[in-house]
Amino acid sequence: MEAVVLILALLFIAFVALGVYVTVKAVRAAKRGVERTVTQARRTVEDTALRAKSYGQGGVTAELAQLRLKLRTSMRATQDALQAGVTEDASLSESLGLFQRLSAHGHELDDELRRLEREPDRATTASLLPGLRERTERITASAESLRWAARDRARKFADDDLDSLSAQIDVEAGALRHWSSATPSHTSPSAADRPTAAADWPEAGPAAADGVPAEQTWPETGAEQGAGPAADAAAGAGAGPGSTIADQPPAITGRDPRQQASYPWEKTSRPETTT
Repeated sequence: MEAVVLILALLFIAFVALGVYVTVKAVRAAKRGVERTVTQARRTVEDTALRAKSYGQGGVTAELAQLRLKLRTSMRATQDALQAGVTEDASLSESLGLFQRLSAHGHELDDELRRLEREPDRATTASLLPGLRERTERITASAESLRWAARDRARKFADDDLDSLSAQIDVEAGALRHWSSATPSHTSPSAADRPTAAADWPEAGPAAADGVPAEQTWPETGAEQGAGPAADAAAGAGAGPGSTIADQPPAITGRDPRQQASYPWEKTSRPETTT
């Protein structure tokens, strides 16, 4: 029972600690949001007041307001550009460090310009304006140099990435259009690629000039084989010196069983046994 009570007490303490932690985090986040909102509202009010002074008044006060407005606008734009770029390019962290050192001089100049706005001695303030103007130009020029360098770097990286992507797309498009290099195996050849009827099978031999069919390559049958070499020999033996083939009577010879045509599908005759 004591163990259960101890576990419940520990759970209660853990939930209370978690609730306190979440509450503190929420309060701090709300405080930061309020401070950010107040700072932004104060900045907007000051910028509006400076614009009103620069356009509504003249003399030393208007020039001081213009210098402050120019300084604040340039420094704020550079800060936003560097903070936005450092999240994507870590090499801008050094530039951001240099800008923070430059911001110290900018804040010092802005405070001095604010004090001079309330200075009743306008003659002394007017004598200080050339030096203040030069300092403002130097600070804003340095801030603009950092800002445009960061923007040029980001644009260069974007252009390089776009060039690489365009080259890859061109290669892929060329590969997709390369359909005529090889005919697919499932397509039938065109009529121009098919062999002609005469080229399907090899010719038996050259044709005679007088229309006599060319010599056959297939084996002749028995009747045609009888008129082969044996018949030619008999006809040559019976022909006289002055006789021609047309004057000789056709020879009647028996069929030689040893010269009978044999075909691959016929079986070889076997001699009968006497036993």
